[in-house]
Amino acid sequence: MKEYNPLEIEPRWQAAWEESGINKVHEEDGRPKKYILEMFPYPSGDIHMGHARNYSIGDVIARYYRMKGFDVLHPMGWDAFGLPAENAAIKHHSHPAKWTYANIETQKASFKRMGFSYDWDRTVVACDPEYYRWGQWIFEKFWERGLVERRNSPVNWCPGCQTVLANEQVIEGRCWRCDSEIEKRDLTQWYLKITDYAQELLDDLDQLEGWPERVKQQQSNWIGRSEGAEVDFVLCDKDGNVPAEPAEDDIITVFTTRADTLFGASFFVLAPEYKGLAALVEGTEYEKPVMDLVEASKKITAVQRAQGDHEKHGEFTGRYAVNPINGEKLPIWVADYVVADYGTGAVMAVPCGDQRDFEFARKYDLPIIPIILGDDDPLFEQLKDEQNRVVTSVDWPEAYAAEGTLVQSGKYTGMTGGKHSEGEAAIVAELEAMGRGRRKVEFRLRDWLISRQRYWGNPIPAIHCPKCGVVPVPEEDLPVRLPEDIDLSAGETLATHEEFAKCTCPKCGGEARRETDTMDTFTCSSWYYMRYTDPHNTERPFDSDKANSWLPVDQYIGGIEHAILHLLYSRFFTKVLRDEGMLNFDEPFTNLLCQGMVLDEHGDVMSKSKGNVISPEDMIAAYGADAVRCYILFMAPPDKELLWNEDGLAGLYKFLNRVWRAVYDLKREAGEDTLFNGGSKLNAADAFKTLMRERHRVVGKVSDDIDRNNFNTAIAAIMELVNSTNDFLRAAGAEERAANAEWAAGCDEVAEVIVKLLAPFAPHWAEELWTTVLGNEPSIHNQPWPEFDPEKAKADEVELAVQINGKVKARITVAADSAEEDIIAKAFEAAANAVEGKTVVKKIVIPGRLVNIVVK
Repeated sequence: MKEYNPLEIEPRWQAAWEESGINKVHEEDGRPKKYILEMFPYPSGDIHMGHARNYSIGDVIARYYRMKGFDVLHPMGWDAFGLPAENAAIKHHSHPAKWTYANIETQKASFKRMGFSYDWDRTVVACDPEYYRWGQWIFEKFWERGLVERRNSPVNWCPGCQTVLANEQVIEGRCWRCDSEIEKRDLTQWYLKITDYAQELLDDLDQLEGWPERVKQQQSNWIGRSEGAEVDFVLCDKDGNVPAEPAEDDIITVFTTRADTLFGASFFVLAPEYKGLAALVEGTEYEKPVMDLVEASKKITAVQRAQGDHEKHGEFTGRYAVNPINGEKLPIWVADYVVADYGTGAVMAVPCGDQRDFEFARKYDLPIIPIILGDDDPLFEQLKDEQNRVVTSVDWPEAYAAEGTLVQSGKYTGMTGGKHSEGEAAIVAELEAMGRGRRKVEFRLRDWLISRQRYWGNPIPAIHCPKCGVVPVPEEDLPVRLPEDIDLSAGETLATHEEFAKCTCPKCGGEARRETDTMDTFTCSSWYYMRYTDPHNTERPFDSDKANSWLPVDQYIGGIEHAILHLLYSRFFTKVLRDEGMLNFDEPFTNLLCQGMVLDEHGDVMSKSKGNVISPEDMIAAYGADAVRCYILFMAPPDKELLWNEDGLAGLYKFLNRVWRAVYDLKREAGEDTLFNGGSKLNAADAFKTLMRERHRVVGKVSDDIDRNNFNTAIAAIMELVNSTNDFLRAAGAEERAANAEWAAGCDEVAEVIVKLLAPFAPHWAEELWTTVLGNEPSIHNQPWPEFDPEKAKADEVELAVQINGKVKARITVAADSAEEDIIAKAFEAAANAVEGKTVVKKIVIPGRLVNIVVK
């Protein structure tokens, strides 16, 4: 018998697979299609265990569906633009392209060493001009559709990365990549108008039945649809007088979901970034303290301001606005707990019903007017019928944010208050009749800021002309290529690289300058899965027929950390390109699997910064790639965390060795190295019967488990089949098996089934046994998946535990189709001593598992 030696087997079969092109797509052979995809990696160096887990999952699925008769698209590429490459190049006085492509080669070699079945002819690299050319083309299509806008607004500035970030890239007030604390700056930037698709992005979450609920909930929360009303407040003088014909600048509009609380507004609050703020205080005694507050607020993160749990600071502007519902004059303040990028950046402050307003009012001694109460409130009896203002402030410990009954609210007193309440509807109707309000739906989602002030990214294809304004680069001039001769270590940027920046206006022919911002790298990953369907197209990003035949992706695999960023942006791109007529579907990924993190032996997430990363290469050198793959998939469900333990890896390696030898023994090729030579106390005929039943049951179980991404239980089921195999091999010696034609044929069948079942998990191991022991032509990965007969998988007899008051007292064997009364009778017989002299309260039979008898 040949010893199992993965270090000899695996490289040999990897070379054979590459030479044969076994993993290439064959689009014209008429087979049904399956698109299996893992999120492509950033080429930051060698792969880690998280990569190994993610890509092992995808490879099992891809290999399984090939054996199920599908033409499988299973590609790989690299998300190659971004700050890490640029920073590494600066540090090492190199060029980002050199660093990036070197890392790509390193990772590609590791992927091949793991035996991943990628179609390398379809590789996509985001920093390749032939790829980012089409990213620029798509940007211009967005521009043509009115989905690109360049505007000045407060943005998130990362001082560590020296660039702006989209809202989605700010995590708890810090940069998603370098963890620097974010600042707010006013800059003119490029935006993609994802908000135009906010409602559809929200509605179509219902289509994603194959997505984890937690991912859909995160996206729903981020999109954040709120139904309410816009209310117009008019500026007034100190006496409450308003202009007879208010100009646009005299009106401040707020968005509120609680128009029912308008009678409780006691002051007005503006965000520090509110566009009209400077004009309100210019030339007044209030200008300096207000503008000082504006500067100070830039040090408070947007998350802190939104959460409202930091100490609040404010300044009075000296101005007033009139509450349209009751004509009251409200002082206008600016406060650092109001954010500008939700609603209008202006808030009607109702301290009795909002905790942040409540705390601010307490600090600055502003009125807290009760206008909504619960029936159990001590003030309720006094105010339940009171339309006029009787109580102007309350000494409550906190705001009352619940629904209740309106009080001190004019003719609306006595109505129910709350979102979508009777009172809210009546007050909004009144505002609409006055011309001072209107129904409005607001979203938390903001437009996607894509400008990045760094070199290593896809150039934005725009030209700034003094005469013509901002114009797109003509399609025939794409791609706008990054200059290769830039000296980043000397501080050179695209803006200072004159050979790149200087150009001619395509409209008037005059002198002009290129846009020197690059695009957010998430624009590259928002459509790469489309390019895989037609990666060598030089006329279009992809052929629509090819994309529509493969897409949407049948199974997408990647980390939960991309729930808001990559996954939301990809959905947006898909919908725009659909509306462009390039796609015929709404959503890019039918099924989504978010794999769990890999933890070290102490339960900490593996990361380079912690120095606890374990290299797959080291484990492969010790145990082989197949053992690493099987261990990663066996030790935990794919969506759960995996606690790394090398002892478990050694155990999987031993398992592969045992099965290796068992296959030899089943084929009577083990010789003196056979594991089993008979001598078992088991009846050989019964053991063979059990084995053949398990052969069918386990094939059904493994098929179902892989279909549901339960890889750990699939491997466990294969182990059960191997155990039944070993039982039979112990019961019947090699000569006895060879002499019995039925047994010999059954052994051949089981050997083939075991090797096929393990083929997606341990592809090199299986390929070697398929050819050298089973005597077949390569490749096993082109063979049909084993079939099974559910009738043959049924047991003739089953063993049941007999429990008395929940404790096992005996075990019984009964016919699988026994009547319940017969099972109970046999259980009483087996546990007679435990029930003697006691009263039976209940008898429960759980088919196939146990009988529970409750006595007292």
